[in-house]
Amino acid sequence: MQTITTPTPEEVRDDQPTETVEDALVSLHRRSVDNVAGFAAMVSRAEPGFLVVAQRFQDLHQRHADSVAQMLQVRGLQPDADGSFMATVNRVVVSLRSLFDDINADVMHQIRRGEEWTLDAFDSAIAALRDAPEVASLHEMRAELTELLAKSPAPD
Repeated sequence: MQTITTPTPEEVRDDQPTETVEDALVSLHRRSVDNVAGFAAMVSRAEPGFLVVAQRFQDLHQRHADSVAQMLQVRGLQPDADGSFMATVNRVVVSLRSLFDDINADVMHQIRRGEEWTLDAFDSAIAALRDAPEVASLHEMRAELTELLAKSPAPD
């Protein structure tokens, strides 16, 4: 099983933010919405033995998207419910793959690679928000994703 470490708050706070708070939250929200779309397509085509794993990722990303959307609304921003162009790409890739291959634990390598981008988006948001009250929630969400990845089947 691959181990993905979660940086401590001190490690993240030492980073220099590369985005504004709003940009970092918008990026994280879009990434979460894109992930929900990709996993929704995966859930609809998953083999029975992998369905639970795909559903857990979809549910987690939906909760995270909802939480980050609230953070954006508190800051007076309107979250984009459609995500980015990547949401469409995610759906198409999963659909095409299901035509030629099973959607099962063999896709975990691609999932892990994609989730690295999500973890990076969490790190950017955490660095940008630094001491804001939302940082604790972002750390919790990042840890939830890290834990789900650790509990998921290891790629072959």
